[in-house]
Amino acid sequence: MSQLLEMGLDTFGDVTVDEQGTPLPQHQVLRNMVAEAELADRLGLDFFGVGEHHRDDFAVSAPEVVLAAIAGRTSRIRLGSAVTVLSSDDPVRVFERFATLDALSNGRAEVIVGRGSFTESFPLFGFKLEQYELLFEERMALFVELLKEGPTTWSGQTRAPLKDQRVYPATAHGQLKTWVAVGGTPKSVLRAAHYGLPLMVAIIGGDPMGFKPLVQLYNSALAEQGKGPLPIGVHSPGYVAATDEQAREELFPHYAAMHTRIGRERGWPPLSRAAFDQLAGPNGALCVGAPETVAQKIAGTAKALGLSRFDLKYSAGTLPHERMMAGIELYATQVVPRVRELLG
Repeated sequence: MSQLLEMGLDTFGDVTVDEQGTPLPQHQVLRNMVAEAELADRLGLDFFGVGEHHRDDFAVSAPEVVLAAIAGRTSRIRLGSAVTVLSSDDPVRVFERFATLDALSNGRAEVIVGRGSFTESFPLFGFKLEQYELLFEERMALFVELLKEGPTTWSGQTRAPLKDQRVYPATAHGQLKTWVAVGGTPKSVLRAAHYGLPLMVAIIGGDPMGFKPLVQLYNSALAEQGKGPLPIGVHSPGYVAATDEQAREELFPHYAAMHTRIGRERGWPPLSRAAFDQLAGPNGALCVGAPETVAQKIAGTAKALGLSRFDLKYSAGTLPHERMMAGIELYATQVVPRVRELLG
């Protein structure tokens, strides 16, 4: 597995503070993200993913533009979304934008499509939340047809039909790698298997081992349809520092502020330190701690779920850019080699 496991990073462009605690403007956060990606490329990481949001606590509303800027400053790291909210976008435009990114990056583009965990994009772009499921199902079906890069014929309820339509530019290799992101629902897992697309599991809460049944369901569904095994990835938040104590102390106030802010919208209670420590513990979703601690958790998850890729969501609320840069360096230089050693 060590030869197959890719190790990457994800960010949502969380709006951060500087070392004095002053919030940074979104334009500075975006420029800092490019520097973070440059460091990841220089240190040999495999993937850099950029999320899409349309709210004031995240700076990225146009991931492909950010990724194009990164493509011009990097040479080998693969670049993709984390995730593209396909339900409230146009599949033709999504394909066109990522095919363009693929050309500019010399074949390094990927798409991770999903429904997203926020709904701000629906009213913003004129979509009805009551069509939440239908929008994703129809757009997913159309996007899969577009991935074949031939004349596309499609019709549905939520978009104008296509008849033998070509979409440009074509990718150089005839294939735009696409993952389906899932948060834990069996229906989403079965949809990914139905379309024969790799699965990206977002583990942001609970015990990572609790996701084994979903992975087994995915593999069983592929086998029942006569499809061979496909890549499985995990996206999970985390932070690396010199010691476990330092990592938790540095991350907690920023992660708690983010959790509490979103919680006010969703009816969650504020995040206590005890709850955070449980999330960061051996059976929690957060990969927080010294390099050895984080490596052990990632390797255990990779073995249990049969992963092909692990992406650490290294940005966390207002956590300063300087600390994220230090965490990226530890992740790339100490965690990644140790994970591959543990996996043999």
